[in-house]
This record gives sequence, C-alpha cells and structure tokens, in this order.
Amino acid sequence: MTTKRSALRAFGLKPALCAFGMFAGAMPAAAQDTTLTYMLWSPEQVEIEAPAIAAFESAHPGVTVKVQAMPPADYWPRVSAQAASGDLPDVMAMSSGFVQEWAAAGNLLDLSPYIGDSALDGYFTSAVNIGNIGGAQVAFPQNWVAPVLYYNRTAFDAAGVGYPNATWTWEDFRAAAEALTVDENADGTPEQYGYWVYGRYAHTDPWVFRNGGRYVTADGSALDITQPAVNALAFLASLVDDGFAPRPQELEGVRQQDVFGMGMAAMWVDGSWNIDNTRKLVGDTFEWGIAQVPMGPDATPETAAAYAWADMLAVTTDTEQADLAWAFVQHMTGPTLSAADFTAGKVPAWTATAETEQWLGRGQQPDNMELILEIGEQPLYTGFTRNWSDWRGYAAAGSGGLNGELDEVFNGRKPLSDALAAATAYGNDVLSR
Repeated sequence: MTTKRSALRAFGLKPALCAFGMFAGAMPAAAQDTTLTYMLWSPEQVEIEAPAIAAFESAHPGVTVKVQAMPPADYWPRVSAQAASGDLPDVMAMSSGFVQEWAAAGNLLDLSPYIGDSALDGYFTSAVNIGNIGGAQVAFPQNWVAPVLYYNRTAFDAAGVGYPNATWTWEDFRAAAEALTVDENADGTPEQYGYWVYGRYAHTDPWVFRNGGRYVTADGSALDITQPAVNALAFLASLVDDGFAPRPQELEGVRQQDVFGMGMAAMWVDGSWNIDNTRKLVGDTFEWGIAQVPMGPDATPETAAAYAWADMLAVTTDTEQADLAWAFVQHMTGPTLSAADFTAGKVPAWTATAETEQWLGRGQQPDNMELILEIGEQPLYTGFTRNWSDWRGYAAAGSGGLNGELDEVFNGRKPLSDALAAATAYGNDVLSR
C-alpha cells in the first residue's frame, strides 16, 4: 500500500516478525481471584479500552482488571499521593513529560528482564525508546503524536493564498497570516485571525525545535535557552503584536482546541491528537488540511528536529504481580486494539495498525494523514527532562513556568527577554531540587 514505506521507516521501525500469537503465548497463567489495578487519565479512554480489557480477563480466568480513570488535572496529584504511600496501581498511564522524574523516584519497574528480543518487533522503535531511561525500559508506548500545522483551506482559497508546503519560510507564513486576518467591519477586532498561539508547549516548541533551538542543556540538567529558541519565540510574539493572532486573554472562555474549528483563526499548531476534535467541530463547514511547521531560518540539517512524544503504560514498583502486569501492557499496546480504538491523530505504537486505511481516515479530513508518519521519519527531539512539567507549565503545574511567562509576552504584559530570564531562573531552581 502507499503508506507502507512511511509506516515502516517512521521512528526507524524494524519489520514485524511476529503475530498476535506471540502475545498470547507470552501471557503467564494467573492465580484464581486475582485483581490487577490499572489507572489512566482519560475517562473516555475507559470506554474505548473496555473490550480489550474484557478480552484480557477472558484470556486469564480468575483475573479482574480494576480500572480507575480521571482527568489529567486530577490524575497526577492522585498518583503522586499514592506513590508517597506505596500504594500505586499495578499498571498506570505514563506521560513522556513525566517518565524521567517517575523513573528517578524509583516508582517504575524496569521491564527489560520481561521483554524478549521479539517482543519489540512491530512497534515504532523511537516511540519505545522514549520509555527507555538510562537503559531501563520503564514505560511502553501505546500511541505517539506530533504537532502539525492545521490550516483552513476554504479561508486560504478566499484570500488567494497558496496552501502551506515544504518550501514555506517563516516570511511566507507571516504573509499568509496577514492575508488571512479579516476585519470585515473594521472595528479593530478581526472576525478571523490568521493564526492562533499561546504559551502551551505544543503551540510553541515545534517552532523552537524546527529552528534548531533548545531550552535545556544536552544532559537536561539546566535551562540554557539558545538564541535560535529566542528567535523562534520572538517570531511568534511578533505575529501577535502585529495583530495577526489574538492575545490569549481575548479568547478567555473559549477552549484552545476549538479556536481553529470555530473559524476564529485560519492556522494553528498543536498536537495531531486534536484532529479528532477538529473533525467533529468543523464537520463540513469548511475544508482543512495539515502540514509541517515551517523550517526556521536558523536551522541546519544537524540542529533542526521534529517534535513527537508518546502516551505510555508503565508497571509500577508497588506491583506484586509483575509478569501479569507486563502481559497486560503488551495486550494493551499491541495488535489487540484496532485503528478505531485510537483518537484520530494518535498514531498507534503498533505499526501495522497505523498503516491501515482505517487509521489513515480515507474519505475524511484531513486527506493527508501520511504526513504524520513522515514527521516520524525525521530526527526527533522532545526536550523532556526530569521535572519538565514544573518548569514548562504542564498538567498540575497549570500555566506556570515557561507557559505562563510566554502568555505574559503574548498578552503584551512583559518583554520576551524578561519573561525568558524569569523562566530560566525558575526552571533552574526546579531542576536543582
């Protein structure tokens, strides 16, 4: 099929050498009346995974999987409290942004002794590697995502602007953002902005990394924001200052993931997982597509990097049934789940599922889902460190850290230099703890 090359090469994948029978054969026999606890941060995901969980229980008579789910804002404080009391679940959902600190705290079991060589065949290799910390495989991917540039084709056509492509420069992007900003009644508030951005990692960091910029030192021990990173953030701030993107405070009360779908902005950069929400929100009101974030002027082939990360499962060190927990992780990350079980835009870690026509969403918008797999073929960088969530401003950290400082810039309340100085001081304090 046309996507075979992309799917197999993405993340340096080795050709699959095994079938589902490998998983069934690897599953250990369980004692009668055994409960396996499983926690995740999405109540909606529980419904999606229910058939797969039931299949696991059926394959293991006497085993009951007890599932708990809650929103991300509640999830991390809850599991942190359980870690402190030594009462973590057997298996927990693990974020790329938290895996380093949770591994350093000794909360995640090294799965390496349980993984045979063939158990990695069929997975996206680099997605697996995100859960490998210092040679210990402390988490295993269920899916991975990459930020993309969403663009409103209908708005582009109306403005007479060509669609984003691989040759676009930042100046091309600026010109498009200006042309796509429409203030029909000349009241100073555009009905449609050319772009939408705020301080969130998935909005800004793709620009930084595609410009060869970095926030942290190579070993992740300190913040040291490079000039290409500063230049990328200054470019984004200039789009807001020039009126081609709204100040975040102007959209208070509107969910950030709805701005593009509601037609309030013609372009937007965010994770590919938002394809699902955008499909539902847009329907057939306008045509839209996805593209890569334009390469920055400071980037070189050696420094430019695409941005991608994985949602993973981890077996905790509190478990007393590691073999069974690992079998469950395999079951929930491999071919058991179908393309229909993944929110549109989340790439299944099991490659054969990602390359299906169903996952590629034929007949739906966007019509170029292969682009996401092509991103996976590029050099990747996540920028995650220990305590990343605190210094970056994520999940329980809310809008603190770098996120909050950038919002001050985009809202016109703080110069970029002052914001980055404050973010650096705060971040280095976090990393020194």
